[in-house]
Amino acid sequence: MSIEIALVPYEDETVLYNLIQLYRYDSSEFDGHVLNKHGMYLYKYFDHQWTDEYRRPFIVKVDEEIAGFALIMLDVPKEYMKLSTAQKTNVISDFFIMRKYRRKGVGRHVACSLFEMFTGTWEIRQTLANKSAYAFWRQVISQYKEHKIFQEEILQDEKWNGPVFVFDSGTV
Repeated sequence: MSIEIALVPYEDETVLYNLIQLYRYDSSEFDGHVLNKHGMYLYKYFDHQWTDEYRRPFIVKVDEEIAGFALIMLDVPKEYMKLSTAQKTNVISDFFIMRKYRRKGVGRHVACSLFEMFTGTWEIRQTLANKSAYAFWRQVISQYKEHKIFQEEILQDEKWNGPVFVFDSGTV
């Protein structure tokens, strides 16, 4: 199985938009997103993927077939973090692997590849109700280079309601 992770060029924004529709549908049972009057899920930061310097939209392909996406933010200042106290932190904003490719190591491969591509402090959070996302991230992070330490807390305050993981992908 060949797994490819590539930046989404602006010319392919429709591909990412369509994947976000699947992602929002899939997660609507946890986060309460609703369709607008046109039958679409809104994504507030969609255009920001190409206009904000710190955002990176990645598409995931398995054997050249579209399999999901990862939206990340790089070097975000600590005042915008939920738990990280590092000066700058990388964040997985949204992460989606299509059901066909789940439980086959695709998500783990993509996550670990991103950690290696952008070494440093990472903060990853999920909504409290999304138990499968929590289990996925807890397993991936706890097994990522087994010698690494991570911080985990469940926040329930005005900043966030759910689990948050913080770890450094560059330390031994």
